[in-house]
Amino acid sequence: MKTNDILLMVLLLIVATALEATGDALVRRSIYEYTGLYRIICVVVGAVLLLGYGFMVNLAPIEFGKVVGLYISTLFIMWQVINYIIFRTVPSASVITGGAMIIIGGLIVTFGKF
Repeated sequence: MKTNDILLMVLLLIVATALEATGDALVRRSIYEYTGLYRIICVVVGAVLLLGYGFMVNLAPIEFGKVVGLYISTLFIMWQVINYIIFRTVPSASVITGGAMIIIGGLIVTFGKF
């Protein structure tokens, strides 16, 4: 895989995971925290962001089975960032430890040659 393809894939996955995590957080907040018109607006915006995620992840220039490994790794990191920004939750030691395993596994799935 060429360096340019890897950089493009990583960029697309960062955008995709940002869209997914933010869209999911908006939908969650609309369910548990908001009411009325604001709830409806947040659900619609969240749905649009989730559609954008589905589109972006499928633009990655690699077969779907391999892109999923790196996607899950990137998604884990983005979820933690969005979780902190929106919900002010700091990841625990067990989340960080498990996350490190997710990241390593994702890199093996995407780039492993064995």
